[in-house]
Amino acid sequence: MTTVETPRQEKPPGAREPRRSWSARHPALRYALVRIAIVPISLFVLGSVSFVLVFFIPGNPAVTILGDFATPEQVARVNAQLGIDQPLWDRYLSYWGNLLQGDLGNSFFTNEPVLSDIGKFLPNTIELVALALLVAVSLGMLIGVTGAYFARRWPDRVLSGITSALQSVPDFFLALVGIYIFFFLLGWAPAPIGRLSIEAGTDHPPFLIFGSLFRGDFATFGSAVGHAALPVLALGLVYSAYFAKTARGSMGTALTTPQVEFARACGLRERTVVRYAFLASRTTVITYIAILFGSLLGGAAIVERVFNWRGMGQWALEGVLKVDVPVIQGFVITAGLMTLFLFLLLDLVVLALDPRVSYE
Repeated sequence: MTTVETPRQEKPPGAREPRRSWSARHPALRYALVRIAIVPISLFVLGSVSFVLVFFIPGNPAVTILGDFATPEQVARVNAQLGIDQPLWDRYLSYWGNLLQGDLGNSFFTNEPVLSDIGKFLPNTIELVALALLVAVSLGMLIGVTGAYFARRWPDRVLSGITSALQSVPDFFLALVGIYIFFFLLGWAPAPIGRLSIEAGTDHPPFLIFGSLFRGDFATFGSAVGHAALPVLALGLVYSAYFAKTARGSMGTALTTPQVEFARACGLRERTVVRYAFLASRTTVITYIAILFGSLLGGAAIVERVFNWRGMGQWALEGVLKVDVPVIQGFVITAGLMTLFLFLLLDLVVLALDPRVSYE
């Protein structure tokens, strides 16, 4: 059976191509602008969630402040002082009015501005999270890439067992085991009493480890690193298991692609082939680094409390136990803001690094 081909119509001489819209001509820039435009909406949702969230926390701040034997009149008076007795809608409007002015309120217990406390405790958490993330990514990449290269052989099985064991252990339990072994039994680690020894006090400058290194204060730097070793390892080892599984999966897929097989057929060295496979899977790796950062930011609270790290997680955990509403809201907003802008930055970085990303 023969088919008749329809003759293709030629464009008349001088005919112009249809003019494409600006968004069609600049898809990457349009994608970036759309992601940035979503930020205000996300901020509104984040602020509203932080306001509503505190109503699900059991307890009354006034009772926590006064004690269990407080009379109803005393509780009502403290509620009036804290503004808790106002109608819900009035509290919501007042909350947003203060928030838009950069005022997160004062702590119910210390009467300190929440924004000032965040500036005091957030650098400590950032240092802990950054160092733990460095350990998690380095060890996780080593385990994941090695496991993917020796897939279904004994190194892969051994590393998979180690990964599963680390993944099943809570970070605070690993921290307690580390304290018992390295401080109590061996005496190698300093006491878990903070970021420095008791003689140094508790009022330390922000970014103690990085700051002391840049200032050339190597005595303080050495002491701070010694106190940070156990909490960093406790968090880094546990989260390295999650990163190792992601790296194992993405590298395992990249090492079986036709491009890698072609590179091997061309006689390239295995080190070069593995590097090409890693570059092919870098989008997944970078994405999971951002996810791990967000998880560590909120998940380091108990480890901070175990080591008296005086970070934002420990500060927020104490606020939850005391039903300190401004502290809880301040932590939720700060952690949410950091995670939101981190993922926005991640989208833009992936957009610049990987041309395969869809702009739709």
